[in-house]
Amino acid sequence: MPIPASPSSRGAVRYRGGLRALGAAVCCGLILSGPIVATAAAAPAPRAATQEHHGEHRGEQYRGTLVSAEELYTLATPQEVSAELRAAGFEDDTVRHGVVAYRLVYRTVDPHGRPTTASGLFVLPLNSAKRLHAVSFAHGTGSHKDDSPSMQRRAFVSAPVIAHAAAGAAGIAPDYLGMGKGPGLHPWMDIGSETTASLDMLRAARAFAPRTGHVLERKVMVTGFSQGASAALGLGRALQAGEDRWFRLGALAPVSGAYDFGGTELPALLGGRLAPKAGVLYAAYTLVAFQRLHAIYDSPGEVFRAPYDSTVEALFDGAHTGEQLMRGTPGTLDELLTEHGRELLAHPTGPLAAALRSTDAVCTDWAPRAPVRLYMASGDEQAVTANTNRCRSALLGNGVDAPVVDLGAVDHHGSRHLGSNVAATSAIVRWFGELRRQ
Repeated sequence: MPIPASPSSRGAVRYRGGLRALGAAVCCGLILSGPIVATAAAAPAPRAATQEHHGEHRGEQYRGTLVSAEELYTLATPQEVSAELRAAGFEDDTVRHGVVAYRLVYRTVDPHGRPTTASGLFVLPLNSAKRLHAVSFAHGTGSHKDDSPSMQRRAFVSAPVIAHAAAGAAGIAPDYLGMGKGPGLHPWMDIGSETTASLDMLRAARAFAPRTGHVLERKVMVTGFSQGASAALGLGRALQAGEDRWFRLGALAPVSGAYDFGGTELPALLGGRLAPKAGVLYAAYTLVAFQRLHAIYDSPGEVFRAPYDSTVEALFDGAHTGEQLMRGTPGTLDELLTEHGRELLAHPTGPLAAALRSTDAVCTDWAPRAPVRLYMASGDEQAVTANTNRCRSALLGNGVDAPVVDLGAVDHHGSRHLGSNVAATSAIVRWFGELRRQ
């Protein structure tokens, strides 16, 4: 399940048990160093990238073309990386390298196939081998543009990428469309555009890596948390299908996903099995985001009660903070939804039903040929664990026995859901490392 975003110094508000506002930024103190400059740790010195022809040609659009690159920060020693991870609440037991982090802006396509741009975080280990395996990490839900890996430091959304790089891999994380430096609105839970943005971020990273003295290996280890768990499966499916000429799927490790969003997660939301405010925020985001792509209602008043019918859509414009989301939404679903709005989520029809069939197919319509592990935590208050069970059953029906790793009681700021990302990160770093050494 997508998440209420992690603890923030810019607008997160505490809800009962440590639940944080969806879309609250994770950190406000992003350190930018401007255009890429030479550093002692990253040689040879990369130069600014502009309009380069790398990536896959799609008509007049070069998907994955690097538009620009910017060095964000360097953590020159393992000790500095450890301090960074601990500040974000993550373990540092797999740290072996210092790292250097970049923001890449690249060409991709929107949900309708039209040219656009997106951004993402690219983190490289220092004093490492020239050839690096890539690890793609897809982050959990945010609603503000800054709730994305390339916009945050000492943050919940960037820590897993740093951890993988500090263990010796190339950490790659798309911000998603409409997030980070990308234009427009974020098409939340749209697996197609999450997949294309993730794949094109890999291509941009591959184009940029030689400027730092590195080359990316073909096999990509793919992971993701919450919303990003489904995005990771979408990317894995695309890699296995050969949608890129170079990259291939090396392993899959999604964490706490809403893999059966329409069939399991929405009924749990409506049945009160999620934390109450999380249910309100996810219901609102579902209706607003799917309306933008699929026109599932004629007017907000059909699905949202007054006064929220005139305010809720604007809250998810990429500019509102977590505090504004919390204050701008009610405490219960009955205050938010009309009878028709509840019925639409309970029994989807028409365009919404068709869209959910695509969202819910991430585990059902393919059989991964790479190693797969599904990570979750019992008692997850946001992504009910029946999602993971359904995914495992679907994969087993396709001939893939994917073990489920129950992370146990791993609360982070009062949230089992957030804790699953923290606990899974170290476990996945170690597993990916074992696979690379085989």
